[in-house]
Amino acid sequence: MTAWIDLLDPSREELAGRLPPGLHESDLGQLRALGAAGRPGLWAHDDHIFGVLVVPVVDASGDDLYYQEVDVVLTAEALLTVRKTTPGRPPYDLGTALQPSPDDSPARHFYRLVDGVADRYLDLVDDLEEEIGELEDGVDEWPSDRVRTRVRQIRHQILHVRRTLAPMRDAIRAVADGRIDLAGEELFTRDLEHELFGVYDILLRAADGLELAHDLLAGARDSYQAKVAQDQNEAVKRLTAIASILLVPTLIVGIYGQNFDFPEKDWGAGGYAFSWALIITTTLLQVWYFRRKKWL
Repeated sequence: MTAWIDLLDPSREELAGRLPPGLHESDLGQLRALGAAGRPGLWAHDDHIFGVLVVPVVDASGDDLYYQEVDVVLTAEALLTVRKTTPGRPPYDLGTALQPSPDDSPARHFYRLVDGVADRYLDLVDDLEEEIGELEDGVDEWPSDRVRTRVRQIRHQILHVRRTLAPMRDAIRAVADGRIDLAGEELFTRDLEHELFGVYDILLRAADGLELAHDLLAGARDSYQAKVAQDQNEAVKRLTAIASILLVPTLIVGIYGQNFDFPEKDWGAGGYAFSWALIITTTLLQVWYFRRKKWL
């Protein structure tokens, strides 16, 4: 059985006892580094291939995006994976990939690993599309602050995933094309390279889905902005109607308040009643008119 050595957040001592000889200094530095995930990629050296795989994960609430890093050292004899856990988060679960098989070569183990990572990207894109669908349903019901916050959060998530997905896709394409392999030795067979093209296709689908999610988010944002503009238009209509309703009584009161004689002055109490009747009638007519136009 070919060894697949998997280490979870190892110490320097644990790591030193498992590393193959002759490891490149830059690779050693990356393996020992803690904290934020590095840039995804695969790099071929004379006797080993070093890689950084990054898996973006959206938490259960959908509000936070974090990364889980898996460093890879692949030789002709074994595959070494170092899983680095984001503080306060669960470790990346290899799932069914880490299952011993006497027929699996280290390159086959590597294929199963990257295939699982690619599936995670595809699942993540599906989750983002579901979040955008929920956002679209909530545009007409949620408060404006919540809608703006969710649009901003999902947009940042899409941009961050895009930064990790593109180099992952390019690295897998380089392996499938035969551009990344051991010096003087064929680590990846023709059949395995063909299967890696399948992984590349999954990442391509994830990239296309990410672009679709970006377009859907833009549509949801445009719907929200149209709703805001419509609400503002309705508010302007109501304010216009109220101003018009108040203008006519103000005009009538201003006319009768001027310092000159007018016929209604000789009517006594009747003139006072007439002015009130005029104010009430014009007000009711305006209310009826604006209600008919659905401005009130």
